[in-house]
Amino acid sequence: MIEQPLFYALAVPAVLILGISKGGFGGGLGSLAVPLTALVVSPIQAAAVLLPILCVMDVHGAWVYRGRWDKANLKILMPAALVGLAVGTFTFRYLDARIIRLIIGAIAVGFTIHYWLAGLAAARAARGVDALRGSFWGAVAGFTSFIAHASGPPMSVYLLPQRMHKTRFLATTIILVLFMNYVKLVPYAWLGQFRSENLYTSLVLLPLAPLGMWLGIWLHRVVPEQAFYRVCYLLLFLTGLKLLYDGASEFLSP
Repeated sequence: MIEQPLFYALAVPAVLILGISKGGFGGGLGSLAVPLTALVVSPIQAAAVLLPILCVMDVHGAWVYRGRWDKANLKILMPAALVGLAVGTFTFRYLDARIIRLIIGAIAVGFTIHYWLAGLAAARAARGVDALRGSFWGAVAGFTSFIAHASGPPMSVYLLPQRMHKTRFLATTIILVLFMNYVKLVPYAWLGQFRSENLYTSLVLLPLAPLGMWLGIWLHRVVPEQAFYRVCYLLLFLTGLKLLYDGASEFLSP
């Protein structure tokens, strides 16, 4: 089991944010979890520790939002995501921690910039289902999901412009993420990511999963969503900048 106190100081809020996001509040802010924990341990280990916790959350979310997803989008996104997962599986060994930090940092910063710019473009007409765009962003989502559990940004880039009902949007993302996470269990095991240290750490953090999801439901009712978004997206942006700085510094250091 990981014994660094600083790891748990960051992992506890990271898991709670995951639960809050999957509980229906905070959108794609679950992407913050790996960047946060990757400030202490390697991004590879952070992703391995969080995957079993994500799988438990996904089952609960799928039950809560059962039958409300968008089948037309899922028919496009799921096969494309498999392509991205395959690319992630076979390139994972060649991506060292520095590269993964840079990728995660770029995802975090890019997602927040996209979120802020999307607010400026709110008056644009809604887009429909698009097989070409959906296949591209679905594949990107599969890849970013594999390396950092960060499928939220590319999925949002594709799905948010459709302006579907928030419940349908959430249910669609939950089912796609559940699909990807359970597929990932096989290659993660094959790559040796489920060693005892990681699994014991997952078990220690697992009780936070239902608490986080309950908090997501509760926050949805009592906290102004816009205020919550502003704080969390700012934190995601700053965390992304820190990871970009760390990754670049490690490359430049002798």
